[in-house]
Amino acid sequence: MAKNFVEELRWRGMIHDIMPGTEELLEKEMSSAYVGIDPTADSLHIGHLVGVMMLKHFQLAGHRPIALVGGATGMIGDPSGKSAERNLLDEATLRHNQNALKTQLAKFLDFDSGEENAALLVNNYDWMSKFSFLDFIRDVGKHLTVNYMMAKDSVKKRIGEESKTGMSFTEFSYQLVQGYDFLHLYKQYNCKLQMGGSDQWGNITTGTELIRRKESGEAFAMTCPLITKADGGKFGKTESGNVWLDPEKTSPYAFYQFWLNTSDDDAKKYIKIFTLLEQEEIEKLIEQHNEAPHLRLLQKTLSKHITTMVHSEEALNAAIDASRILFGKGTTEMLKKLDESTFLSVFEGVPQSEITNNDLNLPPLDLLADKTGIFSSKGEARRMIKDNAVSVNQEKIKDNFDFSKAELLNGKYILVQKGKKKYFILRLI
Repeated sequence: MAKNFVEELRWRGMIHDIMPGTEELLEKEMSSAYVGIDPTADSLHIGHLVGVMMLKHFQLAGHRPIALVGGATGMIGDPSGKSAERNLLDEATLRHNQNALKTQLAKFLDFDSGEENAALLVNNYDWMSKFSFLDFIRDVGKHLTVNYMMAKDSVKKRIGEESKTGMSFTEFSYQLVQGYDFLHLYKQYNCKLQMGGSDQWGNITTGTELIRRKESGEAFAMTCPLITKADGGKFGKTESGNVWLDPEKTSPYAFYQFWLNTSDDDAKKYIKIFTLLEQEEIEKLIEQHNEAPHLRLLQKTLSKHITTMVHSEEALNAAIDASRILFGKGTTEMLKKLDESTFLSVFEGVPQSEITNNDLNLPPLDLLADKTGIFSSKGEARRMIKDNAVSVNQEKIKDNFDFSKAELLNGKYILVQKGKKKYFILRLI
């Protein structure tokens, strides 16, 4: 039996605002709902995942999810929560990004089953590009007053006293364009619900108002809370930027580590939002975690489920192996299996020395001390090698070790470990 969508999201902490009548609509009939996705990159990042999970739960509850790629709106820029306009994109870039996003969305949503509630991917450029300016202001603009549009918080912030930049007419018109998207989907697909982050409430309700005024129809709105971190930091941001779903932009290892390193408070919240585990199972996990927080059961379960969902079980296992290597529990075989991006991700920030093929023929003490400076002197290098405290590619070495016979990782790297925790990379040039 399909679950009650609103109840499911409520216990998961995924509802911020919901328009009266939404729950009744979904209980009465199979419905369609959409979430807008910004197409300014050819990958989703984890900030998009809450909206995607809302669509996932919507489909699991027997309804039809629609992912709307904002090709037209991507050419304008959304003022909600922003202090400046975003870069505008050309059509070829938008189409490329759309195709890449659909591939990622297909890991969460069923587009191809042929079922009545199979997901749809639409691009608002396909209908907005056909509008002339005169048609738009005549057919859409006349239905909403400037007073109504000015009352939105997103507009007030940008034109209020605290704003240094003001707001362009382009941005001011954004809510009309987004409102028309809802109207178009309402007419084309009988879509009666729009969902999004809580910062989108103003834009979403503009759509419900436009449908009411132009079609005398009833449409609904629902938002989820903006995800925050317990320490006040921005969710989904690391020192190197966004955490992407594309393995080329964020390696599966770095993706896995992001979730593994969440705080206890955040893990209790995230496991409800970013996994499909049942309520009873999650409550039991939280209970077990509270009894032994040092085992990090919540973080391990969260990172396992979401890495498998976004990447694969194979990628998860590689990420776990990579973690073991970093903490000295890995094997040479595990190290050899790492691809270059994962290897560099695991040892990010580790000092690197460039060497040539000729350098590999140097006596090991010369290479480790004089050439690369890994050791302050040959004496220190000799002493640590004698104490069995130096490894090359995870294997202990003797002072007669021949670097020219060491296997190059990914054809160009050698990993040197000094003591338990200090790593160095030799990179062949």
